[in-house]
Amino acid sequence: MLKFKLKATYGLAVLLLAMGSYSSPALAQSQDSKSSTAPSNVPAPAQSSTAAAPAQPQANPDPVVDPTSIKPAPAGYRIGVDDSLYISVWREPDLSTQVMVRPDGVITLPLINDVKVVGLSPEELKNLLTDKLKAFVNEPQVTVVVRDIRSRKVFLVGQVGHPGSFIMSGDMGVLELLAQAGGLSQFAKSESIYVLRSDNGRQSKIPFKYKRVIDGKMQDVKLQPGDMVVVP
Repeated sequence: MLKFKLKATYGLAVLLLAMGSYSSPALAQSQDSKSSTAPSNVPAPAQSSTAAAPAQPQANPDPVVDPTSIKPAPAGYRIGVDDSLYISVWREPDLSTQVMVRPDGVITLPLINDVKVVGLSPEELKNLLTDKLKAFVNEPQVTVVVRDIRSRKVFLVGQVGHPGSFIMSGDMGVLELLAQAGGLSQFAKSESIYVLRSDNGRQSKIPFKYKRVIDGKMQDVKLQPGDMVVVP
C-alpha cells in the first residue's frame, strides 16, 4: 500500500512538471506580446524652439544726403524751373524731402504747401522756410541742398553737329559748348559766330572769333543762362 502511494505521488509530480514546462513558453510569449503592443503613456519630450524672435522695426532716421555726390552751386546761382532741391529739416524726417521746381516756379512741401522759389538763392530759401515752419516746429533747422541744376540752359543754332539746348553744370564758354555739340560743320563760318544775350529786356550781340580763340589770341566768351550762340 505504501509503495502504491509513493508511485502515485511520483507520477503526480512528473505530471505537474510536464504541465509547467509546456505552459511556461506560451505564457512568456503572451506576456512579451502584451508588452510589445501595449501603448506607451509616456509623453514625448518637448522640443525647445531655437528660432529667433522677429526683429522689431526701427524708426526711420532722418534722410541723409551724401555730401560727396553734391556739386556746389555756381557763384550767384538763383533757383530756376526744373532744378532739383533737397529740403532737410533736422530731426523731422516727415518734413525732409526732395522736390523739383515746377514750371510755375513753385515747390510743394508738407505742412506749408506751395512756396514760390524761382529767383531765390539757396540761403534765401532756407530763411523763408525756417520762418514758415516756426508755426509747426520748435526752432526748425532747415538745410537747402541743390541736387541738380537744369534751369541754367544755353542754346546753340546753326552750322554745328548737334544744335539744341544745353544745360550749364558750371561755368561754360562758347568753345566748350561747341565741343559738346560735336563741333562746327563743314560749311560753318567760324569767324562770324556770335552770342545773343538778353539783359533787362535789351538784346546784345557778342562776337566770337573761333580761330583766334583756338590760337590763344582771343579769350573765350563766358556764357550766361539764356544765351543763344549762333553759328552762320
